Amino acid sequence: MAEITVGELLVRCLHAEGIELVTGIIDGAHIPIVLHTQRYGIRYVNAHHEEAAVHVAEGYTRIARKPAVVIGNPGCGTGNMLAGVVSAHAEGHPIVAIGTLRPRIKSDPNRGGAWQSADTESMARPITKYAATVRQWERLPEMMRAAFRAAMTGRPGPAYLAIPDELLLEKIDAERLPPIHEAARYRVTSMGAGDPSAIARAAELLANARRIHLHAGKGALWADAGKELVALGEHLGATMGTSLGARGVIAESHPHCFHPFDLNGAGLARAEADAVLVVGARLGEYDGWGGPPMWGDPSRQTTIQIDADPMSIGLNRPVDLGIVADARLSLAALLEAVRKLTGPRGAPADLARYREKSAETMQTGIAYLGTACTTGVNPGRMVMAIRQHFPPESITVLDGGNTTLTGVAFHPILSSPSFLYSVKMGYLGTGLPFALGAKLAAPDRPVCLITGDGAFGFHPMELETAAREKLPIVVVVAVDDAWGMEKTAYLAQGHGADDWAGRGIDLARVAYDDLARSLGCHGERVERIEDMEPALARAVAAGKPAVLHVQVDQQLNTQPPGWEQFRKARSVQGY
Repeated sequence: MAEITVGELLVRCLHAEGIELVTGIIDGAHIPIVLHTQRYGIRYVNAHHEEAAVHVAEGYTRIARKPAVVIGNPGCGTGNMLAGVVSAHAEGHPIVAIGTLRPRIKSDPNRGGAWQSADTESMARPITKYAATVRQWERLPEMMRAAFRAAMTGRPGPAYLAIPDELLLEKIDAERLPPIHEAARYRVTSMGAGDPSAIARAAELLANARRIHLHAGKGALWADAGKELVALGEHLGATMGTSLGARGVIAESHPHCFHPFDLNGAGLARAEADAVLVVGARLGEYDGWGGPPMWGDPSRQTTIQIDADPMSIGLNRPVDLGIVADARLSLAALLEAVRKLTGPRGAPADLARYREKSAETMQTGIAYLGTACTTGVNPGRMVMAIRQHFPPESITVLDGGNTTLTGVAFHPILSSPSFLYSVKMGYLGTGLPFALGAKLAAPDRPVCLITGDGAFGFHPMELETAAREKLPIVVVVAVDDAWGMEKTAYLAQGHGADDWAGRGIDLARVAYDDLARSLGCHGERVERIEDMEPALARAVAAGKPAVLHVQVDQQLNTQPPGWEQFRKARSVQGY
């Protein structure tokens, strides 16, 4: 009788799903799984922290547009992993997290005092779309299908399965296994173009509108709908924009595109539109909840919403027409219908007036770039040097507080998928793992992380992971030796340096270039803007992970452009 272990059965299930990446921290409980991953074409990446392992998987899913798997060891390791699952749940990333358990006789239920025993299924349930414990190996393929179905249906998100470690070691008859099905055999893998009558009605509404605004969220990114979205916008002469998380689905150099934080120009274009088409977006807090003053009154402004998740239709703004569909297929059908009703229209109505408002927003940024430094590098000029160095198809990852605001302001995103940031959570420490995941998904594309030093301090040991796995990313650490955004918050509330002194806001100086070299990476220090470009060139040429320690001006770093827009966007109540 040919035998396999339950661990290999699990790997066969992952193989049927097309899984290419598993991350985690190796544990004795995982050996029955990781022994088989390579043979089934699955890469296993061992991280330094289970939370970081989840973020690596998240970065991979965003660029590869497919799910990934993370493994946590019993109790403590799964607890660390679930901290990362919080991010995946908020951001809508299809991660299947697998937590191992100690022997059932001790832990199911916990008799009290059992080592590394915890009810991880109950912990996972509020932060996942599906959570369950596998107690019989015969049900493993079925429960794996349930996990992937939940993760990939509607708005993507994480799922969780717990499995006892002794079950993974159990040997079973290889000729008498439960059926394992490929994805297309048991779940919907495409929502299609939507109801044809709804497409026709949407085309009629858009063709009869004079001012039109198209707004894309991350659902448009998941569907790879950028080409169709831009073609529709160009044909209709529409203004266009994206949520912060969907940056790049419309190149921010496009003449019809408005930057997410351009509340003057974009806000006016949205508010004055006769009709708005919302694609793959829930219109959350950053989007002003889809209401005035950042949008028109929904009782007088026609709203069409396309989304793969019916629960997102009309969630924060009432709609005149909702279409449950795949964004790319639906936009292609809509464009075909619109072309039958109206010809191409050229530039959007009142575009010049909207751009005048955008120029008002830009004045703050221009003034910031021209501000002389007391010490170190102007953060805005640092970001611009990075944008100028890397090609349009490069992947940009942001992490931090004020460093992220500066990165959003001065680093346009020119292709898709090319932008990673923890938009929903502002989850510090995601940057380096996100960058590793992006490089795993797109090994031939340059990947650059721009991070503050506070955020970088969460998972710096993942530099060793990058070196070991031969992932040549470039990391630019904007170093102000402080929690810069917290200084900004103190100043905004009328306080100053005397008030934050002794409260842990100022940090001990760390040489991040030395740290990088000690972990097998290239490292350099930059203290003048003139040295930025040659340092970037050497970092790329190194052919291995590289860290640039860029000492930025502390004072300027407390006054980032975009701070007021950031506060204003979050001040809208939506009621």
